[in-house]
Amino acid sequence: MNPLIGLQLWSVRNALQADFFGTLDKIAEIGYVNLQINPGATAQGLDFGNGITAAQVRKHLDRLGLKAVSLHIVPDASTDWERLIADTHTVGATTLACAIAFFTRRQEVLEFCKDFNQKAELCKKSGLSYYYHNHFHEFQTFKGKTIFDTMIENLDPALVPFELDTYWATRGGADPIELMKRLGKRCDLLHQKDLPAGAKPVNWFDHFGQDRKLGLDELVETVDDTQFTEVGEGILDIPGFIATARAYCDPKYIFVEQDMSALGEMESIQVSLKNLKRLLGSD
Repeated sequence: MNPLIGLQLWSVRNALQADFFGTLDKIAEIGYVNLQINPGATAQGLDFGNGITAAQVRKHLDRLGLKAVSLHIVPDASTDWERLIADTHTVGATTLACAIAFFTRRQEVLEFCKDFNQKAELCKKSGLSYYYHNHFHEFQTFKGKTIFDTMIENLDPALVPFELDTYWATRGGADPIELMKRLGKRCDLLHQKDLPAGAKPVNWFDHFGQDRKLGLDELVETVDDTQFTEVGEGILDIPGFIATARAYCDPKYIFVEQDMSALGEMESIQVSLKNLKRLLGSD
């Protein structure tokens, strides 16, 4: 029964930096199969760090029976999209997702959407899909409309789907269930972590306010291990998210993504996998 479980490798970023291939071995031992990798999007194509190439990543994945089904990227003006797309095919992924973008006014959002549509069309011609992934700051309001609403309206629905991070949407004051109902099949990838009962405020705009310039520094301010817990260990309505996604979105994957944890990285992703299997009825 859909969706399949995946792992966003940001969850184990420190282990990957220390031993990329050894960490993949451990991930396979824990029981994950479907991965979302977050390489750099550079002028030379995808950068997996430490001189590791896309071909080497694919060879190791194949040996372990793992699949890179998606890649998270943060492209900039120097990104060579032809090389990036070629490397994406080498790794075996069929989807790309823009991991993050920041905005200070509505016009910037509109310009971003125009460029994003062009990149998404390029990806589609190459057999790939290009998604947008949210954090909390996309629910900031510019001229009476949230950034996310502006994106929904200006990113081409025929080209650009959304990868909804239910935790970050909640922390932006949004209702993930209502967003999934609104987006429908345009939202067939999900990111899942959980919110501890003691994390306050739930809505980060109660801390920052709607008029604060929000960038990477502000996002980093929200990321500590008291604000995150493993899937199924917190207060988010994950059963409701799953039921809504199945009813409205035809979801392909739910990716475990643990930004921070009081546990070690490997223990954290093991707990989330066990709990998510139970919540999906697949344990």
